Amino acid sequence: MSKVHVTTSINGDPTEFLCEPDSTLLDVLRDELGLTGSKEGCGTGDCGACTVTINGRVVCSCLVLGAEAEGAEIGTIEGMAEGDKLHPLQQKFIEHAALQCGICTPGILVAAKSLLEHNPDPTEEEARYWLAGNLCRCTGYDKIIRAVLATAADMREAS
Repeated sequence: MSKVHVTTSINGDPTEFLCEPDSTLLDVLRDELGLTGSKEGCGTGDCGACTVTINGRVVCSCLVLGAEAEGAEIGTIEGMAEGDKLHPLQQKFIEHAALQCGICTPGILVAAKSLLEHNPDPTEEEARYWLAGNLCRCTGYDKIIRAVLATAADMREAS
């Protein structure tokens, strides 16, 4: 099999890579590009640990081929902070103790950021529904949802 050349943008940076035609985007991100924030929890799209955005849409990167990134804008957890300044969601997750082992956290943060971009004033039910594809085995979900809703409130107040 010959490798596929892909030109894309990851976290706003133009990126090129070569990958096997059957390599998942998750494998490319982690193994080829060194972006190890996205985690493989299940490999079947059921847990959300590998969540990224493609052209603004939340996806499980274990279900997308790396070659499908051609021409797309990919967003990963590595693109959330601005240098040393954490994204408000990241800061609230720390303040609300909304993380423990960390396997699910990157995917939840990417999905939560997407939620707030689509809906800056979500209800608790909307937040729970939006994050339903992201499973956590350590924290339960209450602290996660509280952190997301608190971030939404702070971001609305700041604008």
